[in-house]
Amino acid sequence: MKREIFSYTAPQLLPYIDWSYFFHAWGIGARATESKEAQEVKRDAIALLHSMGDATIANAVFALCDAKGCDDDIIIEGSTTLPLLRQQHSHEGEHNLCLSDFVSPHGDKIGLFATTVSNRLCHTGLDDTYHNLLLQTMASRIAEAAATLLHMEVRTNTALWGYAPTERLTPEELNLEKFQGIRPAVGYPSLPDQSVIFIIDELLHMNEIGIELTPNGAMNPHASVCGIMIAHPAARYFAVGKISDEQLRDYARRRGATPESLYRFLFKNIGK
Repeated sequence: MKREIFSYTAPQLLPYIDWSYFFHAWGIGARATESKEAQEVKRDAIALLHSMGDATIANAVFALCDAKGCDDDIIIEGSTTLPLLRQQHSHEGEHNLCLSDFVSPHGDKIGLFATTVSNRLCHTGLDDTYHNLLLQTMASRIAEAAATLLHMEVRTNTALWGYAPTERLTPEELNLEKFQGIRPAVGYPSLPDQSVIFIIDELLHMNEIGIELTPNGAMNPHASVCGIMIAHPAARYFAVGKISDEQLRDYARRRGATPESLYRFLFKNIGK
């Protein structure tokens, strides 16, 4: 396993911020993003980040791991099992997908990653309510921008992984995910069980970049992202959706847990 820690500054991350989510956090609809008010808020956010100079505003950790797909599991570094869920209801003519489908059973690589905002953004010391609100709404955008930049570096730098060394995409194309591979985040539709973050953390040691996990698997700081990176050209996102009692029992067996203990993490996916 190869593991690296990164630090990012505002000038590095600004080009990779997806402003559509920032505007959404401010209650600005898609049709109003070019309005004078929207652009003023954006300019203020950019100016606030620029005021931090070259100080670190986000940290990241990445691990490149040997892996094998094994039915609905991914076996990482030969000994760590990442149990996954397979969607039970796909579109007509399509397969019911599981993330393990995109990891070769004959030997492959996957990435594990986490990004988070630095203490500088969590504890600004500002008394200005407006500027504090700007930073709060920017924090998650910065963590996501760090994930975008990290993923690009991982794909293109052969010293990290470099499975797409000739990729040349603009920040806009990156935010539209026009690259090879995917990076499903823990808790999102393809990887809905938040508790698998504990399995990932056994290898990533996220506390080294300032992320602490609650008993429910939530990350602190809240403006953090954790997930896996898969390189397969056909890999795509999907929603696991509703699962049956039978699948829950099978998943619990593979997790070494009881169905009841997993309910709080998967209640949105458990069919009625």
